[in-house]
Amino acid sequence: MKKIIGWLTICAGLSVVAAVGCTNIYAQATPAPAAAQTPAGCTPEIKLEWYTAFGQAYKTDTAKAYDLAKKYLACPLDPAEQQVADYLKDYIGKVDKANRTPKVAELVYDKKDYVKAFELGKQVLADEPQNVKVYVDLAYAGYLAATAKNETYTADTLNYAKKAMELINGGKAPDSWAPYSTKDEALSYLNNTIGVLTLTKNPSEALPYLLKAAQLEGKLKKQAITYGYIAAAYEQGPYEKLSADYKAKYEGKDETPESKLALENINQVVDRMIDAYARAVALSGTDAANAAGKKIWMESLTTWYKYRNKGTDAGLDQMIATVLSKPLPPEPTPLTTLPTTPATTTTPSSGTSNNAAGSSTTGAANAPAAGANSLTSTKTTTTPAAATTAPAKPKNNHRRH
Repeated sequence: MKKIIGWLTICAGLSVVAAVGCTNIYAQATPAPAAAQTPAGCTPEIKLEWYTAFGQAYKTDTAKAYDLAKKYLACPLDPAEQQVADYLKDYIGKVDKANRTPKVAELVYDKKDYVKAFELGKQVLADEPQNVKVYVDLAYAGYLAATAKNETYTADTLNYAKKAMELINGGKAPDSWAPYSTKDEALSYLNNTIGVLTLTKNPSEALPYLLKAAQLEGKLKKQAITYGYIAAAYEQGPYEKLSADYKAKYEGKDETPESKLALENINQVVDRMIDAYARAVALSGTDAANAAGKKIWMESLTTWYKYRNKGTDAGLDQMIATVLSKPLPPEPTPLTTLPTTPATTTTPSSGTSNNAAGSSTTGAANAPAAGANSLTSTKTTTTPAAATTAPAKPKNNHRRH
């Protein structure tokens, strides 16, 4: 028995060839009879067969080698086999560790068990703080959990999405971008995740992420909801702040260069809102899933377009028809001086202020009130932002006449 165990010990860290060699040598030995209490199937001969097969499989068939190691360790062990046992335990531990990353993906995408996904994912990230795949998968899971009204993981999701983008932009890449098709699409969804989950609490902070999500190539660039979110971020963030500041400083007072400048800065933001609403409407098409959102976006678009065009919607249909042929305008740079010449554009979506909207201090005061956009999620399909959400209609009691 000791001779057999000795050969098993020697084989513990050897290559496939060595393992086969051990088998040939062992074949010349005469094993001692198995003890009466040894379970069936755990004889020294069978255990050596398992170990030899393990040595042949561990580099080419991980699943088979893992199963053989498990079977071997399930048998009673002689103290002299400890080196073999330690080697197999170490192997099993490494395989288990390596399988955690795909297990997280399975929990997220196949089983949709976000609780277990976050539990296991946190363990992985504690050991592998640069595991970009797990960061991406948990950001996906956290987004879907939040859209299902479970905000337990929102704070972690935001951190994971930001860390994933940091690693990707620093050159890290997962073995597979799935469920996304490319690096840019993954980055688009990560930006969208941060933007959407930040939107209700801090729309101004959410805005740059939402704009980035729409600029990168991928599915989100062609989804109406992407631009509905952007319009909501502009309306609830920069517009509300600038409008409130304007009313506090200039409402009911004579026009001044300062009030004109403040109004120009408001109108820059309104033009971005018009552009985003127009894109949302244009991309909605006739898709029934977008019907409710399209109706509300169109109402908002018409309201703001009329505010910037002397109360008329002339040219609106043409603008909607052509808006997707133009680049998405960036956030406006705050003006510090008044434009030297009045703007003459007829398409507010260009982002250029149209002075026809109003040149008196009553302009901003009579602008439509910012809508309290509701972000109501519905069932998602294969991507986190596939949910159909719609901003609420702006209040019309302050419509410019």
